[in-house]
Amino acid sequence: MVAVQKDYWYFLVLMMQLCFLKGSVQMKAPGSKVTLQEGMVLDCLCPWTGQLIMVSWTKKSLSQPVAVYHPQYGSNYESSYDGRVTFLKSTAMDGSISIMNVTEGDIGQYHCSLQTYPQGSWTKDTFVEKAAITPTFSIQPDTNLVAAENDNLTITCDLVHNGEVYQVSIEKLDTEVSGSNIIATCQMLEDGVELSEFNSRGRLNCSDAMEVSLHLTNIVKEDGGLYRCNFSTDAGVRSTTILLSTLPAQDFRGLHHMLYVYIGGGLVGVALLMILLLTWLNRMKRKREEYRIKLHPAKRQRNTYDHGCDYDRMKKGTRSGARDKDIYVNFHIVRAHEKHKQKR
Repeated sequence: MVAVQKDYWYFLVLMMQLCFLKGSVQMKAPGSKVTLQEGMVLDCLCPWTGQLIMVSWTKKSLSQPVAVYHPQYGSNYESSYDGRVTFLKSTAMDGSISIMNVTEGDIGQYHCSLQTYPQGSWTKDTFVEKAAITPTFSIQPDTNLVAAENDNLTITCDLVHNGEVYQVSIEKLDTEVSGSNIIATCQMLEDGVELSEFNSRGRLNCSDAMEVSLHLTNIVKEDGGLYRCNFSTDAGVRSTTILLSTLPAQDFRGLHHMLYVYIGGGLVGVALLMILLLTWLNRMKRKREEYRIKLHPAKRQRNTYDHGCDYDRMKKGTRSGARDKDIYVNFHIVRAHEKHKQKR
């Protein structure tokens, strides 16, 4: 019965489309390629303005449409894509979709047909290709966080981007099976943001600036691991990774204690090194002075006190003894010397 209703719904919508757009112009955009990844966006943005009649997405390997959107009749999805496909609707003429919880079955060729009035039909093909599997050990996290068990911690997904962000998802990577578990998605709608939660672990928040935060309380060992934030933007999908390491409470306190010990020991070591350096410089200075005196004895510094005493004695002798003492001259020698000259 459900299948009959879906077929009738598709038939009714397609008949309305054909009747309304009979004789209209059809334009096809160049195809694009998308790598299979979580939260991948399949673009279908009509370049002109007008009234959107209907958007349909088909896959070459499926007989029924993957997803159909009609402003009046709403959305409908193929059973294998139900709950995983979301129409972005960033503008009035946007038929782009995002696919969550991707598998290798999502690889293939997709065809988007966007019916508008009065311009007509606009189509585009998108090829989803398999992504090369990156070994977990080679993933370098953009942010490293450390938390003690039973403590609280907030993981924040924010992106510095000048353009527009349509959707943000946060997931936890499973290193054992090279998979991931989606935690939540935050999607920008015309009337605000919409938060969809797929995991009850922690408290989630989605802001108007498209920032998603996961607040973990009473952290357990299983909360540790690699988290990835996926941002669907007008420039494509961008991702950031966060590595959360959990430690037992006693080990975390011991880590802080050891950190303080290392810091204190380092400061004491630096102080001792400075003292030894100053002592060695002082000894080297004294040795150079002693060596210089040995090479030049004349430059030995005199005792200023002894030099001052000699000067005082000289000074006193000049002032007091010069007038009191008699001066004697040997006149006999002088006369004998003069007579000797006269005889010559």
